[in-house]
Amino acid sequence: MFELANASVFLDFDGTVTTHDVGVHLLERVGAPEWRTISERYARGEIGSRECSIEEWALVRGDEATVRAVASEVAVDPGFEPLVAELRAAGAEVTVVSDGFGFYVDAVCAPLALPVLTNTVDFSTGELVFPHEDRCCPCSTCGVCKQAPIKDARQRGRDTVLVGDGISDRKAALLADVVFAKGSLATWCAGAGVAYVPFTTLDDVRYALT
Repeated sequence: MFELANASVFLDFDGTVTTHDVGVHLLERVGAPEWRTISERYARGEIGSRECSIEEWALVRGDEATVRAVASEVAVDPGFEPLVAELRAAGAEVTVVSDGFGFYVDAVCAPLALPVLTNTVDFSTGELVFPHEDRCCPCSTCGVCKQAPIKDARQRGRDTVLVGDGISDRKAALLADVVFAKGSLATWCAGAGVAYVPFTTLDDVRYALT
């Protein structure tokens, strides 16, 4: 396929690193039911991910301890750590890119010292903040611009790999050299004519790449 020593691999978090979407789990457990209408508007393309996330986060009920506890109920794919270890051993760069609520990502990625691009929550104010949005992007509607780090990697002459499962991965899939997709991302890739490698678990990705 290519030399992993020259690869930059970008992993989505919700539903990719984790077995289920943590944000959806939070909303189902401690969110007001109106979140489903907002999610449907996002799926139809009526609003961007940043607007969707702001409106959905406003519907989450509970203090910091409560929402962190609920988020931690979602399991991490058992293949996550072996995949990261083998990619790094081969010389690949690995980055987690997440356009979810984000505050729960560091707890999973910090033990592996993985770089993370995600949204986050300022629990002192309750505000959802977007340190990695890209207002220079033509769409300028995402919480995290997943195209930006792929563009940066390609400018450095690296081969780019995206591993994802959802709507927020679509624009990045248009740029990545190799796309591993499952769920709604796989369905979209098939319909849009974007070449992809199907996967179910991160072990599938590890076996394919290493």
